[in-house]
Amino acid sequence: MEDYARILDYLPQGLPDEKMFKREPVAYAIGEDQFKLFELVPKQGVNISVGDRVYIGKDLNLRQEILHVKKRIGFSELTHASQSELSGVVMTVIRAHEARFVQFFNEAQAITTRFHMLELLPGLGKKTMWGIIEERKKGVFTDFADIEKRVPLAHQIEKLVAKRIEEELSNPDEKYRLFVAR
Repeated sequence: MEDYARILDYLPQGLPDEKMFKREPVAYAIGEDQFKLFELVPKQGVNISVGDRVYIGKDLNLRQEILHVKKRIGFSELTHASQSELSGVVMTVIRAHEARFVQFFNEAQAITTRFHMLELLPGLGKKTMWGIIEERKKGVFTDFADIEKRVPLAHQIEKLVAKRIEEELSNPDEKYRLFVAR
């Protein structure tokens, strides 16, 4: 269950394809924990912008900006503005929860005898994967900078993770999911 989400797009006048009398403000957001996509109904008179962190959990007293979660949506249901803002917002979430993603590099396992979880990250090949595995035997990684310093072939780790999250979101038929909930 997601408690916090980041705003991808906010339409204070509602969706343009709805009839005027049915329109209500709508916001599109991505959850911080499982990267679920949501259509939210903001409270009246609230001003929210792209990248804002909002509470969407069960405790109604903590909800300052959001009235309720309208529904969970797929990537194709996002507005074009939401899709274009996605990579920047995902990077913000990754930087805010860096320890969680570094833990992935410390704990990633083999999926089969010939395929490793690290290989699912776009742009990360076998040499880099083996470099990460050898370095983590010497000691756990503490942050992204530590990974990049100890593994010379690893560059811009957070961008690789963000790209993988975007792939998992945009492809509902993805067989292996590292970060995004089904």
